Amino acid sequence: MKPDFKQIVIVILSGFLLSCSSDEPSSPTTTTPPVVNPPTTNPPISSSVNYLALGDSYTIGQSVCETCRFPEQLKASLNAMYSSTISLKIIATTGWTTSNLLSAIESQKPESNYDLVTLLIGVNNQYQHKSFSVYEKEFPELVSKAIMLAKGDRKNVVVISIPDYAYTPYGQSLFGQQSTTISAEIDQYNSFAENYCNNNQVAFVSITDITRMGLSNPNLVASDGLHPSQTAYKMFVDRMMPKVKIALQN
Repeated sequence: MKPDFKQIVIVILSGFLLSCSSDEPSSPTTTTPPVVNPPTTNPPISSSVNYLALGDSYTIGQSVCETCRFPEQLKASLNAMYSSTISLKIIATTGWTTSNLLSAIESQKPESNYDLVTLLIGVNNQYQHKSFSVYEKEFPELVSKAIMLAKGDRKNVVVISIPDYAYTPYGQSLFGQQSTTISAEIDQYNSFAENYCNNNQVAFVSITDITRMGLSNPNLVASDGLHPSQTAYKMFVDRMMPKVKIALQN
């Protein structure tokens, strides 16, 4: 075969092969659909909610306005979150120990029809140097009473840890170097309460760390230099809300 003819054949075959390869279907392009998160919704609750707050000065809101204390802020948050009527009753007084609160519940005889009961108690047991054994005996009694008042349903009870007043101007000025002892004793109270709640399927919310920012963040302390401020109580409510929602679910 002559060289010129051979070159012509090679060119023709090359063109044929290229045309065949270009006719092959291309691989389909796959695209990942965008991830769409479902809208966040709050679990349904009853059209009316009865809320009982048990405690001491931290519950009554010493040195802050009436609507600034945490039970009122919690009520307002629930009102904004749900189309429900929230009624609030407070049994609390500045200076109350566990013994005082037990006596008040006994004398006031509240009905056992509450959808939510919060309990924050014990700082005055520590402040008044009561024997720790008193708290060990009476805190479980108060939790039992709270469950009874919450329609007998432990799911409806939320216990809140004791704030640490050592991290306030008042605590520092009055106790100075002894403030570390205060914190250690409050840790003992809170540890007992948390362990008891965990062992008895009762919700426990720790807010103590918030109050331990009181010296570095003066906005967390009320005008008396001792109690939590409205801002601190708002942080309490934010911390409590997940457990409160669970308590109020139908």
